[in-house]
Amino acid sequence: MAKEVVSTSEEGMTSVNSVRDFELTIDANGEETPDTVETLLADYAACYVPALRVGGRQRGADDLGKIENTVTGEVNDDGKLTSVSFDIKVEADLDDETGQQIVDRADELCKVHDALKESLHHEDTTIEGGAF
Repeated sequence: MAKEVVSTSEEGMTSVNSVRDFELTIDANGEETPDTVETLLADYAACYVPALRVGGRQRGADDLGKIENTVTGEVNDDGKLTSVSFDIKVEADLDDETGQQIVDRADELCKVHDALKESLHHEDTTIEGGAF
């Protein structure tokens, strides 16, 4: 099965991306819409949430409740992404060991994590249970 996105730019640095019946506008300069790096970070975060939920169920935390993942991406002078860190908060009470097991399993499940070069896998991750 193939996935297809059509990206069209009439002028400048903005593109309109058609994904099935949806449109996503991305401005490479970040002046009118999120830029390309911000969009990638949002994709990573959005993919990681269901991976955390499945990982939680598989590691004995059946319901993580509310999840908030603050993703920070460092960029170099050329605007290229050099590192990613996650600060994850979940509603469920978790001990440190279970939290780490869930993160480890989420790493295995997240499709965006799998697609990124290893140097961009989130290097610093915190997970805090009972956060809400």
